[in-house]
Amino acid sequence: MYTIKQSTATMATLALLLSLSACSGMSARDKNTAIGAGIGAVGGAVLTGGSAIGTVGGAAVGGVIGNQVGK
Repeated sequence: MYTIKQSTATMATLALLLSLSACSGMSARDKNTAIGAGIGAVGGAVLTGGSAIGTVGGAAVGGVIGNQVGK
């Protein structure tokens, strides 16, 4: 029987593989923006206890910071 845990692991693996292939045509600035948004989302989630607003806000702020790095 296929469990929810196995389904979640399968989806996470698929998402990881797709996200790695999506970065091949990105500029350095685009990659910095994506990395900043990811780090900001994790930071926002941690600081707000998993709040959706905190996660989205962290992603937005991290994306802006990542975009401006190395300008």
